[in-house]
Amino acid sequence: MQSRQTKLAYTAAILNALIIGFSFLFVKLALQVSQPLDTLAHRFTIAFIATAILMVIKRRRIQLDFRSLLTLIPLALFYPFLFFVFQTFGLVYTTSSEAGIVNALVPIFTMLLASVFLKERSSLLQKLFTVLTVAGVVFIFVMKGVQVDSSSSLGIVLILLSALSFSSYSVLARKITQKIHLLDITFVMSLIGALSFNGISVIRHGLQGSMNHYFDAFTAPSFVMAILYLGVLSSLITSLLANYALKYMEASKMSIFSNVGTIFTIIGGAIFLKEQLAYYHIIGAVLVLIGVVGVSLTKPGGSFSKARKAQQNSISAK
Repeated sequence: MQSRQTKLAYTAAILNALIIGFSFLFVKLALQVSQPLDTLAHRFTIAFIATAILMVIKRRRIQLDFRSLLTLIPLALFYPFLFFVFQTFGLVYTTSSEAGIVNALVPIFTMLLASVFLKERSSLLQKLFTVLTVAGVVFIFVMKGVQVDSSSSLGIVLILLSALSFSSYSVLARKITQKIHLLDITFVMSLIGALSFNGISVIRHGLQGSMNHYFDAFTAPSFVMAILYLGVLSSLITSLLANYALKYMEASKMSIFSNVGTIFTIIGGAIFLKEQLAYYHIIGAVLVLIGVVGVSLTKPGGSFSKARKAQQNSISAK
């Protein structure tokens, strides 16, 4: 029988996928008013402010020594910094459909990295169900029509690096969340994200001589609404949810929920943007859901997961 922590981890993973899935609607709203780099800068500024407020409300002080801080820097480097940089510039050179197919490979990348660095062992059934979730997303984008152009090669490489960055983050977070408090991790991630993207954006505005327009986007109510969603829900809350899920769930299992986010994106587009919901969306969604349920119900049998399970049983016994 699953432990309470494991059940909460699944709930966190599903909520994380839901928030991220609907975040694309708000990204579209924000990009109607602001440049991509400015949107990222403002997003993580809001995320950092929200995290700091949460720390004050919880009356929590950062409890990190220099060594712990050093372990968090690579985590924040992979996500949010490298993930969003590669994704943002990758979308300049490729289509969203091509990017969607490459991003669907995240569970496979994570499974491979987790097997090497975490010694997680997946059963044959889990591997097959993971491939099924990938196939569901790829099916949707292929049916929508994907035209791969030779000029999009750079974009595909950048999106591939973005996917690898997220997989690397998942593997690192799986180990770090066992040792460091979730709020401390989120605070450092949001701080590094805010400093990095604001730094890049300030340099761009400085070179263009447009520093006086840095906050112009906030005059648009639609941008304020979008950036609050992206900063508070889609950055702060998803970071807490993802890190919590990774504390009690294998990285390879957690990663399949990234493809569930694609399904929520399609549903959100159909409901709020009146986008067409075709038969292949439904078929793809069913494949993804079957894959997720299949992975969740089959036993991993990995050495890391066994050790973690033994630790949880020991804590419960006490």
